[in-house]
Amino acid sequence: MAEALAEAGANIIGVSASLEAKGSDVEKSVVQKGRSFTAYTCDFSDRAAVKTFAAQLETDGHAPDILVNNAGTIKRKPATEHDDDLWDEVIDVNLSSQFILSREVGRGMVTRGSGKIIFTASLLTFQGGITVPGYAASKGGIGQLTKALANEWAPHGVNVNAIAPGYIATDNTQALQDDPARSKSILERIPQGRWGTPQDFAGPIVFLASHASDYVNGEILVVDGGWMGR
Repeated sequence: MAEALAEAGANIIGVSASLEAKGSDVEKSVVQKGRSFTAYTCDFSDRAAVKTFAAQLETDGHAPDILVNNAGTIKRKPATEHDDDLWDEVIDVNLSSQFILSREVGRGMVTRGSGKIIFTASLLTFQGGITVPGYAASKGGIGQLTKALANEWAPHGVNVNAIAPGYIATDNTQALQDDPARSKSILERIPQGRWGTPQDFAGPIVFLASHASDYVNGEILVVDGGWMGR
């Protein structure tokens, strides 16, 4: 998504818990496309750290026109074994930090009268999943947060939407990919017959971040190879 936005003309601010300060692969790719890249690190499970990061953006003179809320984690344990610490970490990273960052960055967008905020939802925004109660709850919350912020901020020129990925070949789904029976059952339900890739989100993110989506508010765009339609 960062590469696609850079190719479309955006300068990129990247942030994660482990992003290299200099020389990351994503930075190299963005710079090769002729755009600037600024890296930050932030532990999204730490509410104070998220607030500090948001304040640092302002101190450093950044006023983002686009906010992509893509931080996320997943913890797989049956509900009877899903301890409080697992629940808290997932909710903090996937939901609470997303609201805090959107609130802090969104305040400036509302004042300026323009902005694009894109959340990363999930198929589990709509479905319950198996052995991921915290994740399902957090992604259900993201769907409602998307709509709630859109209701408040659309009149101020700020579009708030979400992308709901299907089953994508990333580290978050590695356990499912490595389980022959589970992987087979997943692929059998996807009309397109394959796992998604990060490249499948280039078009959707540019659409939701551009003027092409100026009349799109509170939408959850599903990118799943047809899973939800099966």
